[in-house]
Order: sequence, then structure tokens, then C-alpha cells
Amino acid sequence: MVHSALYIEAAGKKIGRQQILENITLNVHEGEIFGLIGPNGAGKTTLIRMICGLMKHSEGEIRIMNHDIKSSFRAAIRELGAVIENPAFYLDLTGWQNLWLVANLYKSITKERILEVVELVKLEDSIHDKVETYSLGMKQRLGIAQAILHKPRLLILDEPTNGLDPSGIHDLREHLLRLAREEGTAIFLSTHLLSEVEMLCDRIAIMKDGRILEIRETAQEEVLVIEADEHEKAVALLREYYPNLTFDKGRIRIMIEKKEVPAVNALLVHNHLNVYHLAYEEQGLEHLFLQSVIEGEES
Repeated sequence: MVHSALYIEAAGKKIGRQQILENITLNVHEGEIFGLIGPNGAGKTTLIRMICGLMKHSEGEIRIMNHDIKSSFRAAIRELGAVIENPAFYLDLTGWQNLWLVANLYKSITKERILEVVELVKLEDSIHDKVETYSLGMKQRLGIAQAILHKPRLLILDEPTNGLDPSGIHDLREHLLRLAREEGTAIFLSTHLLSEVEMLCDRIAIMKDGRILEIRETAQEEVLVIEADEHEKAVALLREYYPNLTFDKGRIRIMIEKKEVPAVNALLVHNHLNVYHLAYEEQGLEHLFLQSVIEGEES
């Protein structure tokens, strides 16, 4: 049975008369990596601050492992770990000393657990070095180690790849996958890097103007891409049979099964339309994101 580590129902945020977030509803399962994407100013950071209890929501419900973030704050926050942008450390202390300080905030964290986490984030060779000598990627890994020391069921990451080089991003990706698959940690991350979302996340939410536009799986879908003359006629003709059709920059896109492709071609040719391009292509997250944002602007 799949359980929700994070459950949000109709949550909203008002500041004065201004509605910042409206009717946010989503859930993140244990062992799932869930991505939150959207343009600047969409409300992603505000939502993360509400989940972490740093800002109160005005309406709706937010639960972490079935603990209400308002009425059962301590129980909820015990299940949460977070890395918000660049984590802070005592730079003149070693990585181990920084972790030991965090461990002392909890009753149940043992030396064995610290060693386990250090191995998980692959900092064994440098954990006794001062943090001031760490690269940005090493600091990000240490930040994750701090956040997961108490074995949270939910890990929140806000722009975790900020400032990382390609090697650091790759390492971080591997660590997060290991956390989700091996420890069953639910991971909720916000990032601008759509390529990383495609490689990491099981599902995504697209956010704009304080609202969730769409929640969907990240698996790429194949679409039929068509280029033909008399665009308006071709679009009108095909839309009668395929209402999910989209048209952009001279290309018609239809989500259909391969067995239907010959019928599409025959329909166009029968109506005296010249077909210049007819091929299956993968519809990546970038296309989906731009399409959702543009449609949101037009609606």
C-alpha cells in the first residue's frame, strides 16, 4: 500500500487582500521523487515555506505523514528534513562536528547513524576536514546529510543544484535516487533545471501565478508531428477527429497510437493537402512546460 508522506488539500495563502497561493492540492508518496516547476514568481518558495512551517497557510490543509502542520506541528516537523538553497554550516568546524551538533538536537541519533549517513552521501574521505575546505557540491551533500540524520520520511529541497557543476549535479542526482529507492524517503524538490526533473522525478506539478496548472508523470510521451500546407485547413480538418491537437510554429501535434498514423495521412491527402513531414517524436518536459504556461496566460 502506498502512503502519502505529504498531503496538501485546497491550501491557500493570503497576505492582506492579496491571494498569493490558491487551491493547492497535491500529494507525495513515500519513496517518490516529486518535482515542482514553474516560472519565477509562481509561488514555489511560498509553498515550500508553508510545508516547512515557516509560514502559515490561510486556508486548506497540509499534512506530513498524516500529522497536520498546524495542529500537530511538532509531530509533523519530526518527519521533515529540508535543504533550502545553500545550507549553512560552521565553516571552521569539520563536517563531522557539524553533523554532531545537529545530532545533539535529537535523542535517538547515534554515532552509527552519523557514519551511515556519511557513507550514504559519500563524504567518508573528507568528513573530518573543515567545511571551509569543501567544494559547493560537498557542502550540498553535507546539507543533505544534516537533513536526513533523523530519518525523516519527507525531504524538501529548494533549488538543490544551485551553483553545482555537471559532475556535482550528477552526484547529487545519484544520492537522491538512492535515498528514495533504498530508504523510502519521499523527496519534494523545486528546481529550474527541467532536464534534471525529467531524469529524477516520478511526477511533477507545474505551477503559475500561485496555482497548480497540472500534475502528471514525467515519462515522455510520443506524439505525431505533422507539417502540411494550408495550415488552417489542416488544423480544422484534423481537430474534428483529434480534439487534443495542438499547433505551434507550423507544426501540428497529435497524441495518438501508431496504428492510427496511416489514417491521419490518408485524411490529409484525400482532402488535397500536401504532407511534408509526418513522424513520431518524443514530447519532452520543456514542450509540456511551455505549453502549460502559455495556455495559462491565454485562459
